Amino acid sequence: MLLGAAPPVGAPPHRIVSLNLCADQLLVALADPGQIAALTDLSRDPAMSAVARRAATLPVARGAAEAVLALRPDLLLASPGTSSATMAHLRGRYVEVDLPPADRYADIVGQVRTVAAAVGHPDRGEALIRRMDARLARIARTGRGRIAASYQRRGYLTGTGTLTDELMMRVGLVNLAARLGKPMLARVPLEQMALARPDFLLIESDSEGVVDQGTEMLHHPVLRSTPRLRLPQAWTVCGGPAYVLAAESLSRQLARQR
Repeated sequence: MLLGAAPPVGAPPHRIVSLNLCADQLLVALADPGQIAALTDLSRDPAMSAVARRAATLPVARGAAEAVLALRPDLLLASPGTSSATMAHLRGRYVEVDLPPADRYADIVGQVRTVAAAVGHPDRGEALIRRMDARLARIARTGRGRIAASYQRRGYLTGTGTLTDELMMRVGLVNLAARLGKPMLARVPLEQMALARPDFLLIESDSEGVVDQGTEMLHHPVLRSTPRLRLPQAWTVCGGPAYVLAAESLSRQLARQR
């Protein structure tokens, strides 16, 4: 959701505050640095943020209503996941434009256009879309119909109707969740994974080693021989320009697999 006090007619906003990690990615891509009054504090975390390097030189703020109001924003970027307590103080003071979560690439394109218009740079948004479209058009479908399981910590399998599912289809993979008839997110025990025998496990790069009980099961002996495809969580946690990076990386990794 985008919330903002209306600036003078024809004038782009000049004090924009992001209250959401996903909004950070779009704001950094589309706004002038001088327009950004604050990003979220997660924007500088390389494990979570696809724009961490660029965010290192930009201001950040926590999302408490008092802190946001002190910044005197003329545009707020938020989402349905933004703290209800914060939004209770801010809602009604600003113009509201809905920005639902991105579950497919078409949603990302729509969000780019919405945010680009809101920050006063619609042409910049169209240029970004053209670049993303061109790069995606060059990606080879190196999956060749093989089956992959997006298997995450604590045994959760990413299902159909998700951005990760579309990402797998884009590079020519078949989502194991579709074969098993699983919903958007389902807990699948190791025994069922062993019987399903996917060709690949798609995991987050941070799950490369055992860091806690949640990641330990990804390294169980019954899965040890299954080849891994790895993507940084920062590229997949949000729908945004990093979707292109994830698709390119998957295609390259699959090309190296026999």
